[in-house]
Amino acid sequence: MIRLLLADDQALVRGAMAALLSLESELEVVAQVDRGDEVVAAALEHRPDVALLDVEMPGLDGIAATAVLREQLPSCRVLIVTTFGRPGYLRRAIEAGAGGFVVKDSPAEQLADAIRRIHAGLRVVDPALAVESLAAGPSPLTAREADVLRASRDGSSVAAVAGRLYLSEGTVRNYLSSAIGKTGTRNRVEAVRVAERNGWL
Repeated sequence: MIRLLLADDQALVRGAMAALLSLESELEVVAQVDRGDEVVAAALEHRPDVALLDVEMPGLDGIAATAVLREQLPSCRVLIVTTFGRPGYLRRAIEAGAGGFVVKDSPAEQLADAIRRIHAGLRVVDPALAVESLAAGPSPLTAREADVLRASRDGSSVAAVAGRLYLSEGTVRNYLSSAIGKTGTRNRVEAVRVAERNGWL
């Protein structure tokens, strides 16, 4: 029996996935959470073999949750199952320790097969997304530039971003300027949009 943890903030999607996977005789859903920051606690309590994580969740995104989960419970393998098939997400997920990455419109049999393969220690990646990711290349942003763009998503002032990240306002302006240049945009709003579209944030 392969024990599963499902993490998705959409109750309907999570419930449907649980129902479909429960039809497979060797798969058992042992835990479900709707927030990224609940993944590790649920995993430590229920000891799943494979965690299926969405990317965009409140509290902690699925990629960040993957990194923490792999550190806290290395025996639990991770499969990212997301609506957002962005090349940057795939690269970041693999770097965080995910064993696989598939999009939610995959057929149920394909998802079940991906779980079995992940459990067996294999890597599973959506082929079209893998090609797109290779073509797109790595993110041009440094970790700090990405942090500053993330903190700027809500339209916060430079002073607010600087306070939140414990940086000087001049340093924040420099990172923003660099990120704008690297994304080929005119301002930070556009830079955030391009970085999000490519899965760099």
